[in-house]
Amino acid sequence: MSEIDWTAINAKLPISKDPESKAKRKALFSSFDPNGNGILSLAEVDKAVRDVLKIDEIFDAKPAIMRAFQIAKNCTKSKRGETGDDYIEFLEFRYFLLSLRQYFEYYVAFKRADASGDGRIELIEFKNAQDLIETWVGKIDPEEEFKKIDKNGGGFILFDEFCEWAIAKNLDLEDDDDDHQ
Repeated sequence: MSEIDWTAINAKLPISKDPESKAKRKALFSSFDPNGNGILSLAEVDKAVRDVLKIDEIFDAKPAIMRAFQIAKNCTKSKRGETGDDYIEFLEFRYFLLSLRQYFEYYVAFKRADASGDGRIELIEFKNAQDLIETWVGKIDPEEEFKKIDKNGGGFILFDEFCEWAIAKNLDLEDDDDDHQ
């Protein structure tokens, strides 16, 4: 992946709990909600990442958007009944932005290790990226760690598997701007 401007990305994601950030989130939520119904569909979120946030790197990271959406829409019980649980409401929006930032970081790490660019990491790629991976999570035995990550035994690591591992390992890219929270 090309160089990521983490400072610019963080500036566009108002995730703090202070009143100023909350006001920015309200305005941002309204911009994400073109029909004003108070809920965001995955399609609206996807379009808004491109047209409102204008962060092409995240727009191109569909797996990160999907994971953040799925997690956020389920973080609170909807006041709209079962229908609302398929959408993001304002109370879930901060969590969506936090998750989007975190899963984008995992996506960047995944892409850096996926040397072939085929959307999966093979053992040889994992071994070749060992030095880089160790800057994110500390010392690892690549073969042993690969087996832990590849839960379905498919012989390669998928993004979902990588995310579970990244969370457990508290993965942190060396070049991201950690002052975002």
